[in-house]
Amino acid sequence: MTAFSTKTFAIVAALGACAGPALAQTGATPWELKPDMGYAYDRDGKTYSYKMGTSNAGELLKGAKKVPKGTLFFIGQNGQLYMRSGPYLEGDGKFKFGPDQ
Repeated sequence: MTAFSTKTFAIVAALGACAGPALAQTGATPWELKPDMGYAYDRDGKTYSYKMGTSNAGELLKGAKKVPKGTLFFIGQNGQLYMRSGPYLEGDGKFKFGPDQ
């Protein structure tokens, strides 16, 4: 499990916690993350999932940071993973950067 960054795991795990309610408003499909799994985005841009254990959970949390609520994650045209804090929904709950724009 040391093959991926704890920061990456924290980002992905928090996304599942904060995106569900916001996505429910837009009709988007929620991203289901499971508590006993780790999710990684490696330096080559590949994604992985790992079965987690509890014996080294304390080490995993060292250096990890909570992702603020209201954070949007997306892959840019260059294939890079980005995150944006701030509004991403219109006042009526529609996705601000959707195909209608």
